[in-house]
Amino acid sequence: MKSSFNKFIYIGFVLFGVYELVFRHSPGDAATYMGIALAFDPFDQAQPWKQRPNWQKVVLIIHLAVVAGLFGYMISTPTSDFRKGMTDGWQMK
Repeated sequence: MKSSFNKFIYIGFVLFGVYELVFRHSPGDAATYMGIALAFDPFDQAQPWKQRPNWQKVVLIIHLAVVAGLFGYMISTPTSDFRKGMTDGWQMK
């Protein structure tokens, strides 16, 4: 894929994730869409990780930390469907 096309897909998934988080209050969906956005690297994909500029590494690592934080928040919320499903599955309901 071309890098410019990936930028548009990356930005689209990030914006949709922000929309899910801010307007629909759904951290699980936001984590999903932002996680999918990471699959579409907006930078030059032919460039190896070690040769990338530090600012690109920082952007991608912060993005990954946000996704992990949203996933952790989703799991830790007592009223989340994910947590209820895990509890029900553990208790074989």
